[in-house]
Amino acid sequence: MNWIILIIAGLFEVAFASCLGKVKETSGTESAWWFAGFLVSLTISMLLLIKATQTLPIGTAYAVWTGIGAVGTVLMGILVFKDPASFWRLFFIVTLIGSIIGLKAVSH
Repeated sequence: MNWIILIIAGLFEVAFASCLGKVKETSGTESAWWFAGFLVSLTISMLLLIKATQTLPIGTAYAVWTGIGAVGTVLMGILVFKDPASFWRLFFIVTLIGSIIGLKAVSH
């Protein structure tokens, strides 16, 4: 169950990073709403990470959490913010995903 909580925490990390991207693109009230989304997503992500680390090793949990956040944020950048999708960016994202799966596989 804590692995599911950790995955959800990682998805909220993607959400708070994406909200920061939208804050940069907007102004006024719209920017304030995106900043509020950032704060809510950040809080939920951290609380879920704390919950997950009560039974999972902290090093593994943190690595998986940041990995999900990194992969998700890069994909959001490519799909939503029109960041470049070069071969090497995609190659290293795939290796990062492989590393996350490997950490999960060797954790007890």
